[in-house]
Amino acid sequence: MPVRHVPTLSRLALACGLAALASTATAQVNGVAQRPYLGWSSFSQQTIDPAFLTQANMLKQSDALAASGLQAHGYTYINLDSGWMGAFDANGRPIPDPNTFPDIKALIDHIHANGQKAGIYWIPGVEEPAVQANSPILGSDRRIQDILVLPHRAGNAFGGPGESPYHYKIDFSKAGAQEYMDSVVALFASWGVDFIKLDGVTPGSYSDDLSIDNREDVVAWSKAIARSGRPMWFTVSWQVDKDYNDIWAGYANARRIDDDVECEGRCATLTNWPRIEKRFRDLPGWQDAAGPTNGWNDLDTLDIADGELDGLSLDEKRSAMTIWAMANAPLYLGGDLTKVDPDGLKLATNDDVLAVDQSGHPARQVLGGDKQVWVSDLGGGRYYVALFNMTGAPATVTLPWRLLGIPGALRVRDLWTHRELGPSAGKHDVVLPAHGTQLLMVDRLPGLVLAPPSKAYEAEAATLAGTAQVFQCNGCAGGNKVGGLGLGTNNTVTFTDVTVPRDGVYLMQVDSLTQGLRSYLYRVNDGPYHTFNSGGGSFQLPSSSTLPVCLKAGANRIRFGNDVSYPPDLDRIVIRDGMGVPAPSSDVYEAESATLGGTVTAGFSNYFSGLAKAGNIGGGAANGVTFSNVSVPRTGVYQLEIDYATKGPRSLYLSINGQAPTQLDLDGSSFDDPVARVLEVPLRAGANTIQLGNATGFAPDLDRIVVSPRVGAPVPGCP
Repeated sequence: MPVRHVPTLSRLALACGLAALASTATAQVNGVAQRPYLGWSSFSQQTIDPAFLTQANMLKQSDALAASGLQAHGYTYINLDSGWMGAFDANGRPIPDPNTFPDIKALIDHIHANGQKAGIYWIPGVEEPAVQANSPILGSDRRIQDILVLPHRAGNAFGGPGESPYHYKIDFSKAGAQEYMDSVVALFASWGVDFIKLDGVTPGSYSDDLSIDNREDVVAWSKAIARSGRPMWFTVSWQVDKDYNDIWAGYANARRIDDDVECEGRCATLTNWPRIEKRFRDLPGWQDAAGPTNGWNDLDTLDIADGELDGLSLDEKRSAMTIWAMANAPLYLGGDLTKVDPDGLKLATNDDVLAVDQSGHPARQVLGGDKQVWVSDLGGGRYYVALFNMTGAPATVTLPWRLLGIPGALRVRDLWTHRELGPSAGKHDVVLPAHGTQLLMVDRLPGLVLAPPSKAYEAEAATLAGTAQVFQCNGCAGGNKVGGLGLGTNNTVTFTDVTVPRDGVYLMQVDSLTQGLRSYLYRVNDGPYHTFNSGGGSFQLPSSSTLPVCLKAGANRIRFGNDVSYPPDLDRIVIRDGMGVPAPSSDVYEAESATLGGTVTAGFSNYFSGLAKAGNIGGGAANGVTFSNVSVPRTGVYQLEIDYATKGPRSLYLSINGQAPTQLDLDGSSFDDPVARVLEVPLRAGANTIQLGNATGFAPDLDRIVVSPRVGAPVPGCP
């Protein structure tokens, strides 16, 4: 999209005007969203069945929502996504396609008769057919062309370039503009609509500047809903920019903080684990923005009840349900409700977990990385606590109670198994499967735990190399940040004097800034590289995650960069005592940073660890990837996770320390998303060499390898 430069005074006037509107608005318009809603959306199924969105099928979904038992657990919304519209009426308002929706009012009446609510999809601006018809606007003496921005330009993220964008922008300073929105919402209200999703909203929707700017559209839609006299839930979408959350929170009930969770043809299933994991990465940047007075963070469709079609293991589905619930996100299922599988239904109807979602206390991430801990403080000494194993191999996840600021737990209840685990002092350990979770309700023991002292190190005061430079950052701790990192070995920021009193594990809070996914490769002293895969919704408002790191007594060096791909901008790091968190037990080796032979190349890939992968592997003995310094503390058998990507079957040959190669026959449905294969392999104490390739055929692309001790084996501390 071309960037239009708005004069500074005009932009300032617009910002002040919108801020004034936000200050007078109630956070939960029409009082419909004191808690996140539960329901179903058509979009996921539409991505694999383009003919799915019909009145006949929506009637079946409504009946199935009731018959399946989902409705008895609070799932009430039936939301129609994009594709229901066929034309515009005589007043330029969208109306259904008569071939697929012959009587939308009758459909919604049926939904209401089932005790449910009906939702609909639309977009900002005016589409080309309505512009060409130049229809009169109800409640006004103006016509459609009278309310458009001149010269014409895109009215939402779907709009094209130039003055014929198909989706035209509305000028809300013009008479008739608000009346047009009022008339559209009044039409929806006459059908009985209870929910509106406004899609393609910017800043956001992959258009993160102000060249389109739908903030005034959101305000106008919100006003129109209020004027309609009908309570309607209002969601703005997608991946909106957090810099403008005063508008999203002030005039909508929820905002989509991510892009679509669905593969949309890029894999063979509705979704997959990397697309679920993205929510874990983006959510820390938004976790301070949700609640009963601020609206809710929408994580998109929850595809957990469609069997193998979901593209997730049962453990992954449980983890997805857990993070949605801990975030207090709207819970709307996808797929075909007439084919709900029993395991998915059991997950979706766990009332203990649904109570977490409805608590009104969205969780905060207190520990990031591969073994995550999220906590919701309910007050009165009670907490919801979720532990996650983000790796592809089984692992022990440890929660020292001090991390929550409590000495121990008087009561611990597992909300997925409905088991009482008894009191717990000191710490809580659990063995979790690959991509697995445990969700707890915890009542604290009495007693005070003082937070340890911490020390902040500003990135702008560190040592900058290569293209790294300081930029102003209004939301950053020191008013500045460091950007220009990555895309080269020397484009780094190094903290050269991170001082601690003793050897051991410390907690490192990383305050970073990005829109979408980015990754650091960081290094402590002369140790191995570690990967921190992050996300966020702003380049001006930092997102915080805390990672365990091993430091030596005295001064330490910590360097951040990314040789191959894009890291976030960096505000600062904050170091404090480890509070009993164990040292990292798994080591990550990125394929793009290994030794690449022959035709093998490294490059950007969005859903991959390190935001990059190695490709063009195989077809010759030299065309392989060599990890030359895979270090373990003692000789023994270890878990080796190989994260790869392929579309169709391919073979990979694994050789360890020059031994005869082992053939791994792998399969997948996408080169866009990595899949984990876990083996148990012998390694010797010290450095090992692991080679992956295929001398005679094409091999999968490689994301990374992860080496970890087997569950139950001794776990090394800091070296």
